[in-house]
Order: sequence, then structure tokens, then C-alpha cells
Amino acid sequence: MHFYRPLRPLVALTFDLDDTLYDNRPVIAQTEQQSVAFLQNYHPGLSHFQPADFHRLRQELREQDPEIYHDVTQWRWRAVHLALSRQGLRDTQAAMGADAAMQNFALWRSRIDVPEVTHTVLKALGQRYRLVAITNGNAEPALCGLGSYFQFVLRSGPDGRAKPYQDMYQLAAARLGVAPEQILHVGDDLTTDVAGALRAGLQACWINDRQRSLMQADDSRLLPHIEISQLASLMALL
Repeated sequence: MHFYRPLRPLVALTFDLDDTLYDNRPVIAQTEQQSVAFLQNYHPGLSHFQPADFHRLRQELREQDPEIYHDVTQWRWRAVHLALSRQGLRDTQAAMGADAAMQNFALWRSRIDVPEVTHTVLKALGQRYRLVAITNGNAEPALCGLGSYFQFVLRSGPDGRAKPYQDMYQLAAARLGVAPEQILHVGDDLTTDVAGALRAGLQACWINDRQRSLMQADDSRLLPHIEISQLASLMALL
């Protein structure tokens, strides 16, 4: 554990989810594969649909609506809806297909392999601090065994603009009823988690589990209060 700034007294901790509490890469790879397979089987016109096609649809939608990225779930739904509409489906039919695709997506997205140490750390921290999850993604803590540790979960889109915007950080402090500086945000991303939290007045902990150099990282904006290499290091806060 490396300290770059003095750590002030804490009342609560907020956590990023993906690649902070678990390795998100395997489940995303599997989910994307299954999502494409679903569309290939859903409509004959999409039998040769590929991930690159989905990417192009997403890019097209973002060019039309630059703010769409704040809600990744809605962004995905609209991309599927667009793909089906271009196969000649009416709006209601395309909407039904998009709903079905998202149900399939949620099924695979929740198959996250959460390390046992994550459960141990969150359980222990939760006995002393109030815990909240803040995510730009669409993982559902309740479906992967993490829901009981958090007082609430904030998601970009429904709960404000995506990190590093301050919306969700400010909302977390307001809902907890504490000052932002009494919260330590823990995340793996130097921009969305560290810089975003600091600019919102929170304290920040960078989890650097891939042996990066903070001083050489091209996405380093502001110094976190703490740098750790593994989640278990947070037990030192007890």
C-alpha cells in the first residue's frame, strides 16, 4: 500500500465493479460471443452478423447521439433494435427482439467469477463502513453474489452521467448523507475512478493489480490518496 496523500477519516467506501472487484475480461468475452450468436439465430438476415457489425451500429448511434454512451444498456438495446429494423422488422417487432436480446445478455453478463477474497474483504469492511457500488457498466451485483454488501448501486445512465463526471459521486454522498471527503472511492481506472472521484471531492484509492507505473501511465491525471496492488490490502483500513 502506497500513500500519496494523507488519508482523512472515513465513513464510507464506494467501489467500481468491473476489473476492481473481479476480472471482467472473461465474462465480457463470453457475453459478447453469446450475444452475437443470439442475433445470428434470431433472424435469418443476421445469420452472418459479427462483432464488427455490432460495433459499427454502436458508432453510428453515437454519432447521432454523442451522449448515448452514458447508458451502456440503452446503447446496446438501441443497437440491436437498429439491426433488426434494418432487416425489415416493424418497430414493435424490433423492440421485442431487442428486449429478448437484452435478457440473453443479462443472463451471460451475470456469470462473473468473483474471487473469494472479494467476499472476505467486502464483508469485513461492511462491518465498519457503509459500502456503495458506482459503475459505468451493466453488471448486476445481486446476480453474482455481491448485492448484499452494498447499501445501494449507482449506474451511469439512470443515476447520472458516466464517470469521470461527478454526478454519481455527488449522488452517493447525498444519499449517504455524508461529506464527499468522508468517502474513499476504490477503482482500477486512473481517469474515471481516481480523477473523477478526486474532482468530486472524494478520496481515491487506485487498485493497480497489473503492475503499472503511476508516474509513467499516460492516463494518470491526479495522484490518488492510496495505491494498492490487491483488494485485500484494504483490510489495513480496519
